[in-house]
Amino acid sequence: MLQKVSDVPAAVRKPSAEGDRRQRARIAIVILAVALCAAFLFSLASGASDASALSVLGELLGIGAEGAMSARDRIIVMDIRLPRAVLGVLIGAALAVSGAVMQGLFRNPLADPGLVGVSAGAGLGAISIIVLGGTALAPLTALLGIYSLPLAAFCGGLLTTLVLYRVATRRGQTSVATMLLAGIALGAMAGALSGLLVYMADDRQLRDLTFWGLGSLAGATWIKIAAAGPIIAAALVAAPFLARGLNALSLGESTANHLGIPVQRVKSVAIVTVAGAVGASVAVSGGIGFVGIVVPHLLRLVIGPDNRYLLPAAAVLGASLLLLADSVSRTIVAPAELPIGIVTAAVGAPFFLWILLRKRGVIDL
Repeated sequence: MLQKVSDVPAAVRKPSAEGDRRQRARIAIVILAVALCAAFLFSLASGASDASALSVLGELLGIGAEGAMSARDRIIVMDIRLPRAVLGVLIGAALAVSGAVMQGLFRNPLADPGLVGVSAGAGLGAISIIVLGGTALAPLTALLGIYSLPLAAFCGGLLTTLVLYRVATRRGQTSVATMLLAGIALGAMAGALSGLLVYMADDRQLRDLTFWGLGSLAGATWIKIAAAGPIIAAALVAAPFLARGLNALSLGESTANHLGIPVQRVKSVAIVTVAGAVGASVAVSGGIGFVGIVVPHLLRLVIGPDNRYLLPAAAVLGASLLLLADSVSRTIVAPAELPIGIVTAAVGAPFFLWILLRKRGVIDL
């Protein structure tokens, strides 16, 4: 017998007043939005220049006094730091939302876009251009110019996703368990091919690969934003439309089907959304880990698992955390720059271990 909506327990259909965190979630999103504005301003003002936060704000709003910023500081802030901060917002939001979507799809707080091979496939595409761009792939790099690296990384992530779907889908039905296992296998294959290319690289390429693999926003330009920004923006716009389906999937695929949710469509859109967001992000920033795990799990502890609020909150918090991590990476070893992936890993790895211990019952909070 098909399960009707009226047969669903009342605690599922309408949360009790005690368990309803909607008001808290709305307040949290407003606070996070204010924090993002502060982090954005801090990112523009921090570093090796004499520009203050107030002068930077005045310059952005066009209300600054004449001579408040020197010509040198204006170039540093508007031409170097501003595109870097904008790219940080896009990538931070993309990684956090992708993590939230994957965790909702797999119904597991430990799920991450890297588990389905998207990051590894995108990395393989980028490494191919870095190592072979002057030899075997020279015609391609000559044709595409500066767009060759972002496009190769995005195509690598997208190709991995298509192969993943081909393996995991049978007779119109996609098994999440099969998709997860196939993603791990595809990620291992992409990692092996990437290792082979690294072995072939020369000293200069090895340095580029090491810095790129650890993640950085140092090469941010408006051209890169124009190349990756539309893809990331499209994924961020599409993600909230998955919220209702992801909420239903938390009850199980059978129940979601009975509630009228097009489960297969939700799965397809979720995977393509993650592929676009993560592929474009890896293309322009390299590997930045743990944002997709830490941000959604942290928010669930505060505002609950409702994806209607979790997804926008994850976008805002992910952007803020990546901006702060980038500010730390630029200043902690100044005048040199620490790869941002090291900063996120230093914070994210202990948090990931904490999640594992908590799930095993070692930590009871």
